[in-house]
Amino acid sequence: MSRVGKVPVALPKGVEVKLGAGELAVKGPLGTLTQPLTADVRVRQEGDALVFEAANDSARANAMSGTLRALVANMVAGVSKGFERKLTLVGVGYRAQAQGDKLNLTVGYSHPVVHQMPKGIKVETPSQTEILIKGVDKQLVGQVAATVRAYRSPEPYKGKGIRYADEKVVLKETKKK
Repeated sequence: MSRVGKVPVALPKGVEVKLGAGELAVKGPLGTLTQPLTADVRVRQEGDALVFEAANDSARANAMSGTLRALVANMVAGVSKGFERKLTLVGVGYRAQAQGDKLNLTVGYSHPVVHQMPKGIKVETPSQTEILIKGVDKQLVGQVAATVRAYRSPEPYKGKGIRYADEKVVLKETKKK
């Protein structure tokens, strides 16, 4: 059996889990998330923990038990604490400004870039060169951060662009004559 799937998911106070037909819903103080279930995994609630086990001895059921357990653990963490991703802008004249559910970027193009945030994602700009993306869905927060970063990913010679706050950009040496 999957080693990840063996570990039960602890439910903190204020988080409710509803097991429906083919769906698992997690409700917490920050919101509600749902996850479709497969027939390969059995989920049951034991006190304040969720237990996942493979329905049969197939490799797929074993893999899906660990995958589903990790997804549900991220859902529980998201509805109780939330997730955030920090981006920094490096470059002369590069600026970001949050206006409601839109992010205005000035990143060296002849026009400003406006990114519309999907539902459930909040964006903040503590300074002109910092972007903070927050939400309850870990996958969606990461996807939005990757999309914003793709507008001007860091280039390898000067390091200019949008990068994750914890990202190290290795600079190349320029060509010598």
